[in-house]
Amino acid sequence: MKNKSAILIIVTALILTALACSLNPQTWFTQTLEPINDGVVTTISKVVIEDGDLPSLYEEVNPGVVAIRALTEEGGGLGTGFVWDEEGHIVTNFHVIHAATDLEVAFPSGFKTRAQILGSDPDTDLAVLELDQLPPELKVLSLGQSSDLLVGQTVIAIGNPKGLQGSMTLGIISALGRTMESMHFAPGGGVFATGNIIQTDAAINPGNSGGPLLNLNGEVVGINSAISTTSIDLSGQPVNSGLGFAISIDTAKNVVPDLIVFGNHDSPYVGIAVMGELSLFDQEALDLPQSTGVYIREVTPGSPADKAGLVGAESREGDLKGGDLIIAIDDQQVNDFADFMGYLLTYKNPGDQVTILVIRGAETLEFELTLEKRP
Repeated sequence: MKNKSAILIIVTALILTALACSLNPQTWFTQTLEPINDGVVTTISKVVIEDGDLPSLYEEVNPGVVAIRALTEEGGGLGTGFVWDEEGHIVTNFHVIHAATDLEVAFPSGFKTRAQILGSDPDTDLAVLELDQLPPELKVLSLGQSSDLLVGQTVIAIGNPKGLQGSMTLGIISALGRTMESMHFAPGGGVFATGNIIQTDAAINPGNSGGPLLNLNGEVVGINSAISTTSIDLSGQPVNSGLGFAISIDTAKNVVPDLIVFGNHDSPYVGIAVMGELSLFDQEALDLPQSTGVYIREVTPGSPADKAGLVGAESREGDLKGGDLIIAIDDQQVNDFADFMGYLLTYKNPGDQVTILVIRGAETLEFELTLEKRP
């Protein structure tokens, strides 16, 4: 078993101010008139693009990118998706469709059809749609591997910003391994977090949500999800500021098959609240031997962490003291919470056992922990 996701976090490493989807109450459906065609032709998009040949990449990939219109009780919304497989499953963001009462999927060819939600996961902000009808030709996008990405690598986003269908933007990978809040609220307050997030400066705006982030081979390496911004346009919509975020395709490869088969995905649960990135000042105040690792502020009673024997900090005269410092998981070095989260998200499932190495006082201790399903 390979799966993934995250654990409870109180201090989130990154709070995003705007999800990259459109919530325009004047966005409405157009009726589907195109008949289904017998003998759907399926092509798998995997093409090596020569240096600088972006028009060829667009021509190859864009037929597999769709516009999604969602009717809601408040009006409507607009997002993006892409064709995942030969069955015509469409992958998009959870936040694009979770409040929808009706859905329309529009292909660049002009073909439109209604769709149903087949599965969704608020932890990773992913969803899968099933089309009522398949288009005469179906372009399936090829999936890359986000673990191969490098900071500075050129990437491309295709989507429907502000309803402008089929828009292509260019940028680079700005950073890897970011974390952000999920849309899954934890019992007793707070939210769960998700990780393995790609940061990019490719222009992403409302309407881009759920669209592909691609490498220069035309392979999907991420799913555009959110932007961080303090600016809005005249209609009150958030504006791109060069800080865009995408769910890694490695995460999607673990989650989407569950959404297709079961309709949901269970993320692994550890049961710890942690301190954010440790500074040298934190290290000194907490009397820690190093400033890298994940410092446990609190262990949830009865959680996998509690059962394994991990301990959180104690408050002594207003200061935190004690508390385990996680420095490795399954022999993988952990420099910060993003490392810890990313490993769980990409490789682990509820029921899996992990080995956690911690520093406790002057000792280095090893614990066996069995992951559970998030409550």
